Amino acid sequence: MTSHILYLHGFRSSPQSFKARLLHAWLQQHAPGVVWSCPQLPPSPREAWDLMLACTRGWPVHSMAVLGSSLGGFYATAMAEHAGCRAVVLNPAVQPARDLVHYVGDQATYHDPTTHFDFKAEYIDELRAMTPSRLAHADRYAAVIAKGDELLDWREMSQRYAGARIKLLEGSDHALSDFEQHLDFVLEFLDLLPSRT
Repeated sequence: MTSHILYLHGFRSSPQSFKARLLHAWLQQHAPGVVWSCPQLPPSPREAWDLMLACTRGWPVHSMAVLGSSLGGFYATAMAEHAGCRAVVLNPAVQPARDLVHYVGDQATYHDPTTHFDFKAEYIDELRAMTPSRLAHADRYAAVIAKGDELLDWREMSQRYAGARIKLLEGSDHALSDFEQHLDFVLEFLDLLPSRT
């Protein structure tokens, strides 16, 4: 059973992500003993990495899990490869150094468009340096991948997480607006669903 969860939001997102709030609300009601961390990630991948390490310092590797959506899925993968823990990725970015080069410059946050940040060119190199070459243990991963993702290629995601427990959705979208329908898949992988007897 998972005892500690680190949730990592996507690019331009925040801890106000509805997926994060939905999962946290479920945990508060059904598994209040689970330690939950969902920090606001800084734009710099290197600083985000330092924050992830700080948030999980002292956590038990055998019962912790890291979850991430989009760019957060990329971070979750890097973290799982580093720590040797389980991970759940939701429409994960596979090559963010390639994809985010077009976003260098001023960016508005998704949940508060009045808040801006500068996505610097050097952050692309930081992403490149973090990219794991391959998954050492694909069986430690679960992935929710939507064919209807309008930003990322579902084929590339599926190939990257080959060997993982994959839920491939025929439709949906990048944000997984129907995430509530897939919550059980995530919870089962984390051994958090009550036994059905």
